[in-house]
Amino acid sequence: MKTDIADTWQGTLHVGRDLRTVVKISKTADGKLKAQFYSIDQNPRPIDITDTIFHDGELTLKVDAIGGVYTGKMAPDGSTITGEWKQGDKPLPLILARTTKETAWAIPEPPKPVPPMAADADPTWDVATVKPAPPDERGKGFGGPPRHFGTRNTTLNDLVMFAYHVNTKQIINGPAWMESDKFDITTGEPNLPGSPSDEQVSSMMRKLLADRFGLKFHKDHREMSAYVLTVAKGGPKLTASHSDPHEGSSFYFPGKLGNLVFRNQTMDNFAIWMQNGVFDRPVVNRTGIPGRFDGTLKWTPDETQFQIFGVKIVPDESADAPPPITPAMEQQMGLKLSAEKTSVEVMVLDHVEKPGDN
Repeated sequence: MKTDIADTWQGTLHVGRDLRTVVKISKTADGKLKAQFYSIDQNPRPIDITDTIFHDGELTLKVDAIGGVYTGKMAPDGSTITGEWKQGDKPLPLILARTTKETAWAIPEPPKPVPPMAADADPTWDVATVKPAPPDERGKGFGGPPRHFGTRNTTLNDLVMFAYHVNTKQIINGPAWMESDKFDITTGEPNLPGSPSDEQVSSMMRKLLADRFGLKFHKDHREMSAYVLTVAKGGPKLTASHSDPHEGSSFYFPGKLGNLVFRNQTMDNFAIWMQNGVFDRPVVNRTGIPGRFDGTLKWTPDETQFQIFGVKIVPDESADAPPPITPAMEQQMGLKLSAEKTSVEVMVLDHVEKPGDN
């Protein structure tokens, strides 16, 4: 009978389709547990488990990178762990079985990484298709695998926000259709070798906007309502990122809105993502903090937030709900968020037109 938790475990999540899950648990030199999580039918690359806790036969795995938590109890003979996986509000049953050489699932080899594009490269997409989005299309999206990029159900305002890192309130003199007409964009590969950085993708989008939408503008400054981000009295509570700056950054909400995970973010980038994904106004970074950071932020959104997603936020009023974003940011990140009127750089549009046929 084997009851040591350090081993390879596997089980299947049923979420409309079967997703095979593998958890590899090991011990460090000082006896602490560490683990990796695989969803091998979705991605062959492992996800590091944030916390691995095993006590009195109870296992808890916290996977902050995807907003997941697994809790389960080991059987007396040590062969299985019966528990549930929770990612969002709905828990799912998940039984993990201890593996042997004969029963272990093969984990696919991850694709070879694409080397980064030269930092001084100035790429473009030689081919790009811009089409009206289907009227019944829901949601919106940006991105794709290395060297491929597209958008789904995006307005021109969305595209300008992405390319120039501005909030919609910083786009002045735009026609009404910039917010109402929606487009799907498919691009070819960049004309230069390597995987482009986030800024190189934004640069290619700026060229596409000039070419296909005839976008011309000049910059100015306007006084407007904004959020100003500064360091709180107790000082910042941030974890430095060890990722290569060229690897790109991420900012996403696994499970539900308000459960934020960010990776490899500068404070400028963090402010941009907050103003373009969460808030209804610009966010001005005045922290003066250099470097890149990894972390999480959990708060209870209110009805003014996440308007870009077109969802209606119903505030969580349960006793264990996270705090609103202002105290949450101060408690968890050591940053102060203040609403005030301040001078903000804006884009004043001189010309824009609807795209022609591809």
